[in-house]
Formats: sequence, C-alpha cells, structure tokens
Amino acid sequence: MGRVHEYDGDAIRVTYEPSRCIHAAECVRGLPAVFDTDRKPWIDASGAAADAIAEVIHRCPTGALKYRRTDGGAQERVGGENILTVSADGPLYARGDIEVLDSNRTLLSRETRAAFCRCGASKNKPWCDGSHADAGFRAPAELAEKSLKPPPDPAPGPLRVRLRENGPLVLEGPFRISGDDGNDRYGGGCALCRCGASAGKPWCDGSHNAIGFQAE
Repeated sequence: MGRVHEYDGDAIRVTYEPSRCIHAAECVRGLPAVFDTDRKPWIDASGAAADAIAEVIHRCPTGALKYRRTDGGAQERVGGENILTVSADGPLYARGDIEVLDSNRTLLSRETRAAFCRCGASKNKPWCDGSHADAGFRAPAELAEKSLKPPPDPAPGPLRVRLRENGPLVLEGPFRISGDDGNDRYGGGCALCRCGASAGKPWCDGSHNAIGFQAE
C-alpha cells in the first residue's frame, strides 16, 4: 500500500491513496465543492453532506478514494456481484467483494473497487498507475474465447485475486467479466494476463515466461 492521506470532515473521514489514482476525475466532476485540484488541501471533507460525499466516492473506479463515516452513517457496502470490466488499452476494473492475495495466499487487502494493471508497465503493481498510456499499450476490450471454471454454487461470495509471482492474476470465486463487445462471461476461476504480452488478452497464455515478466 502506498502513502494514504486523510481528510476529516464533520461526519466523514475521506482517505486518498495517490499511487492508485489514474485521474478518472469522477470526484472532481461529481462534487467540485469537495474535490478541487486547484486548492490545497484539495479535499474539503466538510464541503458537502456526508451522504453526497460517499455517493461520489463510490464512483472512483480505482479505490484511490475511500471513506469512513464518523456520524454513525452507513459505511460502504460490498456489492452483491463481483464485476470485472476490461477497458480498451487500459486496466481491468473490479467492483464487489475483492480479496487480494499474494502468491502464498496471504491476504494483502480487501477492496470494493480496484483497477488492476494489465499492461505490465505499472510501477505500483498490481494496481494501475496510468503507465499504459506512456507504454503505448494496445488491447481491445473484447473477450477472446476461453473455457472458464464454472461459478461456485451458491455463487455469492468474495472473489479472490491471487498475484502469481512473475505471472498472472489468478481469480478464484464468482465473477462476471465484460468487455465492449457485449459478450459477458460468468465464471468461478481463470488466469488473467498482467504482463501485457498475451496473444489472447485478457486471458493469460503463458507469455509472461517468454518475456521474463517480473512482479510479486
């Protein structure tokens, strides 16, 4: 985890992890009275009602922004479905009940929103840091044909994302993955490329071995 900044308001504490921000700007567009990059500090957690701040933070696709209600209000709820979205020339977005594990299955973090690097160039792996743009990463947001492990029965539950050392993201648990081709897939397990070299993106095809990909 990178450095986390905290901003206290009357009823809510907002946290910001700069190393996970890719400047999607959902916060700035959604509530400029609270999120203003031309101001220091740029977050005024008393600039709007706590409910409004929480609603805008839910739009942050990377999890760089989080919050904790200090007035007894509802904390962020885990969604009922684990949803992965492949973005064209960019990261893999995730929402739901996401457990991130290292290669030894040690829990590293629990997320409700995240953006995982799939270009291989991020300096903050497994998170996207926007390096795909400078690296010239090109990959369509389409799902190549692939046999997935079927979802568990019953399906609801956490999605475990295991970081295989020098290898892919290994998914274990129920999920829906979608691209921009309208071909949603439901599964209970698979391996997703994070080195950027797979010929069958977003799925891993073993190319990480050929290119000598390095990542914990």
